[in-house]
Amino acid sequence: MKLSIVVPAHNEEENISDLIIKIEELLDLPFELVIVNDHSLDHTEDIVKRLANSYNNIKLVANEMPNGFANAIRTGFMHASGDAVLPLMADLCDDLQTIKPMYEKMGEGVDIVCGSRYIQGGLRLGGSKLKGFLSCFAGRSLRYLLGVPTSDIANAFKMYRKEVLDGITLEAKGFEISMEIPIKAYLEGFKIAEVPTVWRERSRGKSSFKIFKFIPGYLKLYFWAIYKRIKHGKK
Repeated sequence: MKLSIVVPAHNEEENISDLIIKIEELLDLPFELVIVNDHSLDHTEDIVKRLANSYNNIKLVANEMPNGFANAIRTGFMHASGDAVLPLMADLCDDLQTIKPMYEKMGEGVDIVCGSRYIQGGLRLGGSKLKGFLSCFAGRSLRYLLGVPTSDIANAFKMYRKEVLDGITLEAKGFEISMEIPIKAYLEGFKIAEVPTVWRERSRGKSSFKIFKFIPGYLKLYFWAIYKRIKHGKK
């Protein structure tokens, strides 16, 4: 099973080289690395081009839609050729050691494997306490209300079977796309599992995530999911 790792990168010149080298040195499974240059104004693109001369599994693509996480992710999905797809943040916040357990879990017949910070063995280190509270609340409440089998529904660090991404319509305009995919996939009957992971706040560069800007999108999706649960009686 080939894995496509999709990395949206907007002005990540301080992190992108370390991320690529660490992935290439760590993973011993068949994979391609799809780096999406999301309208970067720094040297992100040049750094990736240089590293592509050393690693032949790097695919550099440009987000030609308006800049932003959701469009960068969509671009990466469109260019992914693997049987499984894993969005990965460029800022080194995701634990690369979790990739292999996710890959192995997917080999058991699961359609989506969620990296969870809020189960035994998982951890969230640093970052906004408000963001942490909201993501934990969303995951645990939707698990209780809908039965979605993950406690970390908002985490972008999830591995998807390609047919899942091909089978659902994505409408999110921001970071809530990471919550939209598993919710819609669950309602379509796809199988979801989770593994623990450790998340660390970035130490270099500037995050483009603005919590108050994206809360409306998360809330809209949250209440839409509850409405669908009530209307259709999804267990």
